[in-house]
Amino acid sequence: MIAGQFLRQLAASFSSARSAEQSVRFRVVNISRNTELASNAEVADTSTKRSKGLLGRKGLGAGEGLWIVPCESIHTFGMQFPIDVIYLDRQRRVRKIRRNIPPWRASVCFTAHSVLELPGGTVGVKDADHGDILEFYPIASSGDCLRKPDPTFV
Repeated sequence: MIAGQFLRQLAASFSSARSAEQSVRFRVVNISRNTELASNAEVADTSTKRSKGLLGRKGLGAGEGLWIVPCESIHTFGMQFPIDVIYLDRQRRVRKIRRNIPPWRASVCFTAHSVLELPGGTVGVKDADHGDILEFYPIASSGDCLRKPDPTFV
């Protein structure tokens, strides 16, 4: 009980900082399988953003995600929803996939450099597998890709 209370307070303290920050967003495409994994993924590239992660959220909408850089382990302590997790190396090659991780769990991949967190049930067997390469395309606040992907992969 005390741990849950602490995590809720921690999440609340970060919520005001989050609204003040402008976050970078990406479209995430698995170029090995020609599939889009997220149309609107945030990046957590600062200590504060990585510490907060998805804490305090009720869930992730379709197409949303969080790319945590650098990161080799995650936890779902205090979270209210399951997530899919894709561990990536420095070349954005898939090193490990964990699907539907429920709240109050931990996961690690020591060969990972970053982690992509997606709504639970997003990553199907045909969407991504070990060794696939993901590409991250920055999107403008208008929702348009700033750098267009190669049309053969979309």
